[in-house]
Amino acid sequence: MHLSVSLRILGILLMLFSSTMLVPLITALITDDDTANGFLSALSITFFAGLAIWVPVMNARHDLRIRDGFLITSLFWSVLGVFGALPFALTDSLNLTPTEAVFESISGLTTTGATVIVGLDSLPASILIYRQLLQWLGGIGIIVVAVAVLPMLGIGGMQLYKAETPGPSKDSKLTPRITETAKALAMVYVTLTIICALAYWLAGMTSFDAIAHALSTVAIGGFSTHDASMGYFDSNAILLICSLFMYISAINFGLHFIFWRRGNIAPYLKDSETRFFSSVLLICVAITCAYLIISKILDPSDGLVHGIFQAVSITTTTGFATQDFAHWPSFLPVMLLMFSFMGGCVGSTGGGMKAMRLMLIYKQGVREMKQLVHPQAIIPLKVGRRRVEASVVSAVWSFFAVYTTSFIVIMLLLMATGLDFTTAFSAVAASINNLGPGLGEVSANYSSISDVAKGILCFAMLLGRLEIFTLLVLFTPMFWRI
Repeated sequence: MHLSVSLRILGILLMLFSSTMLVPLITALITDDDTANGFLSALSITFFAGLAIWVPVMNARHDLRIRDGFLITSLFWSVLGVFGALPFALTDSLNLTPTEAVFESISGLTTTGATVIVGLDSLPASILIYRQLLQWLGGIGIIVVAVAVLPMLGIGGMQLYKAETPGPSKDSKLTPRITETAKALAMVYVTLTIICALAYWLAGMTSFDAIAHALSTVAIGGFSTHDASMGYFDSNAILLICSLFMYISAINFGLHFIFWRRGNIAPYLKDSETRFFSSVLLICVAITCAYLIISKILDPSDGLVHGIFQAVSITTTTGFATQDFAHWPSFLPVMLLMFSFMGGCVGSTGGGMKAMRLMLIYKQGVREMKQLVHPQAIIPLKVGRRRVEASVVSAVWSFFAVYTTSFIVIMLLLMATGLDFTTAFSAVAASINNLGPGLGEVSANYSSISDVAKGILCFAMLLGRLEIFTLLVLFTPMFWRI
């Protein structure tokens, strides 16, 4: 492991990240609000901190190893959460504690969508667009995007890509060169964002709201510019557009890239994970709509639209809302929260454990039952027509075990801060799955819980975004052995 190279890359990436504050700074200057000085100060601090880290090690040259990739990725996300919090901390009107500012920043970057800010409708446009931009950058993975730039600086990016890309299939490439892969993903991501923004605008949103919500929709983030979230617009057309783009963004972006190149939908239909994800989502939608209509919570037309929207939003871990779903009969919010554990597909902007892992666990369970009936039979585990290696299945079960253990430990820590079981359970689920809204005290926002609880949830959000192992591996002694 080469710490000097890791620090050099961290410095460069921090300097690059400082440029993202130019958009809200320009917005603040145009709208003449009181946040311009805060953004200018945050930009300067972030840039010069990156410069200070980079200058002493600017000449360090070594090939990156996988351990370097894990360290850089984890460090960058942690450090970025702190520096990304500066605009929130330096804006007096928000009146946030340092912990709350970091919470809001990490929630945005991890595309969780949990917020501690109340009164979004009265916030300056610069703060609102900055929150949305954090989610948009976090959605694709800042490091994956930066990989397209790093080769020009003499830095190889394959190790970073392996560490950042979510899901069990980390070694897959869309194109032979990692730079081209990052550019391809970024191209698809930007194109989807533009199409989504245009669709929102045509459906009746203002241009600002259309751009802002497109940024968080494609990122599967859930931040909104209004306290009422998507319910503010009171439009079935907007809800259906949002549902469509949340679903699209929860599918492997590699498939979108193939569709972009070939113009053929066959890869979607042939992909086992996409079919599994779509089937589970359809079941969730059907149950939600049926329960809303049969229980007469909503009339049939509203029940259908709101049921589709809420089921897609929670299952994909976006976290948009039309109503406070926590106030629905307890069956629905708990069920929807359970579906959020799946999240999106591998290689998407969705959170959760990923559909691929759950599909493998399901197939393994079915296989074991068949093996009990036919003890002498050789029953291979297959995804599509491909046999799944035992090492892959073992890795999935290992992830599930560590995920479950982390969940329980974090939940107990939250309960130790004074939270009740429902609030603690849902807060951990909403954070580690990068969902956002929970139940109990955190159904609307997270402002009422203690700073200690917020700090614990920051760690949970990072765990979820970095797929557990990427972060936890740093706490093992063997990682630091030379």
